Amino acid sequence: MRTLVLLRHGKSDWSVPASDVDRPLTERGRRQAAEAGHWLAEIDLELALVSPAARARDAWEIANTAGVRTRIEPAAYTFDGAELLALVRGLDEQLQAVAIVGHNPALEDLVSALTGEWLSIKTSGIVLIELEDWGGSGRVRGQGRPPAQV
Repeated sequence: MRTLVLLRHGKSDWSVPASDVDRPLTERGRRQAAEAGHWLAEIDLELALVSPAARARDAWEIANTAGVRTRIEPAAYTFDGAELLALVRGLDEQLQAVAIVGHNPALEDLVSALTGEWLSIKTSGIVLIELEDWGGSGRVRGQGRPPAQV
């Protein structure tokens, strides 16, 4: 079985005059990323594919307390679930546990495509999906979100 972990970046700061790709996290988003890191440290991840957007990179940098091998993945900067599905289907079969740090609605659409189940993924939300292989369908094993006031 394979484990796919989806992490939606934390709350982004719209008050900063920045392009979408450069928009930073709010302080709340940074706190939630730290809490997400406690949860993610319990999963033996081998690789994280992280959107190049600043808010996703920063969230992962804070959450990655276990030192998981990280690849900034341009294909993860998408709002299209089909593009994320292609990314998952292209994963090396030797990998057992991978995280994708990205954006909605792409993450929600990916969950639906892989499991047939629609889940709302709020900022800093985490979804664990168990798959037979990277090309097949799976099931949701867990979902959560760090509290806003940690």
